[in-house]
Amino acid sequence: MTSALSDKIVYEHPLNERMRTLLRLEHLFLEVRHYLKTSDTWSSRAAIDALLNMVSIFSRADIKADLIKELDRHREKLGGIRRNPGVDTERLDIILKDLERSNRRIFGINGQIGHAMRNNEFLKSILQRSSIPGGSCAFDLPYYHYWLEQPPEFRQSETEAWLETLEPVQGAVMLVLSLIRGSTSPTQELASKGFFQRNIDPQAPAQLVRVGVSRNDPLFAEISGGKHRFTVRFLEPAEDERPIQTQQDVAFSLNTCIL
Repeated sequence: MTSALSDKIVYEHPLNERMRTLLRLEHLFLEVRHYLKTSDTWSSRAAIDALLNMVSIFSRADIKADLIKELDRHREKLGGIRRNPGVDTERLDIILKDLERSNRRIFGINGQIGHAMRNNEFLKSILQRSSIPGGSCAFDLPYYHYWLEQPPEFRQSETEAWLETLEPVQGAVMLVLSLIRGSTSPTQELASKGFFQRNIDPQAPAQLVRVGVSRNDPLFAEISGGKHRFTVRFLEPAEDERPIQTQQDVAFSLNTCIL
């Protein structure tokens, strides 16, 4: 999750398609959870939009197979470090059990993930209008308008029930991303005139790059990369104009997450 820390803003960039999908799903799960905390109709709309965005992701990729592969990959990697000096075997066993439990829950999902929501006529009608700007107006979707006018408890209960069908997916996504983010300690780096580039060891392919920038620096990080290298450019915001790369040297923290 791209997040704000006490003294830094953290920017993340995935280095493969699977990681990109996991980050998007995490974002959408957090978005739904956020809007479920409030009871107004606009929050209900936002929660439904996030759910339907997840349905679209599930229809484009085999998320079930991807999650099983990712969970198995972590079990294999972590299982191989048990005899390494300094390893907290008790903590390691807890993580391995969490991975095994999550794997079983994903494997136990019948059919494609999200198929129940995708076949729900109410949600399907909203999804079909989602590509049209303003396509979910009351005159376009009177059934949706009726649903939004129901008591908040009803709307939240229905939304939570749909979200509950995805709970094993949310658990797996959060577990995998937590392990990846926690797999390395940050290093302190310097971007000369706002530019930094690093090659990736092909024997230890990175999954995710995390860049931490001081909140006091009036600039933001733009990260690009793939399996061979990644680049970080620090840009200065410019009102009504395209941001420009700073000419100042920028100190930042870097996590190259390999696990």
